[in-house]
Amino acid sequence: MTTDPNLPVERGAATPSQPSSTEANNRTALLDSPPPSTQPQPHSGVQLWMHRISVFLFVLVSAVAGVLLVILPWTPEWTDNYLLLLFPWLRTFISTGFFRGLCSGLGLLDIWIGFWEALHYHEHN
Repeated sequence: MTTDPNLPVERGAATPSQPSSTEANNRTALLDSPPPSTQPQPHSGVQLWMHRISVFLFVLVSAVAGVLLVILPWTPEWTDNYLLLLFPWLRTFISTGFFRGLCSGLGLLDIWIGFWEALHYHEHN
């Protein structure tokens, strides 16, 4: 005799090898996913403004860091600084065109990510 595992077990038919109906319901209730919410939760005014400020700061930091990474590798301050005096091999590597171009490319990517985030910003209300 085969039984459907999705059907509840009757109280009178419980045997020591089969769990009772309350145990079966508890087990399935723990494994079930929570019901999806039909409406998004409204945000309070403080949460909304904190989200707006965090997005603005992210865009600002991304844009500033990106501009610095695009411009700074091509200035004399990039290789003529105090930190690189102790490591001449590092100064040689940092002054190569490949490394400068890599830093500028990362700067352009950083600018693009920041502005992409600003253009795709939306509020959940």
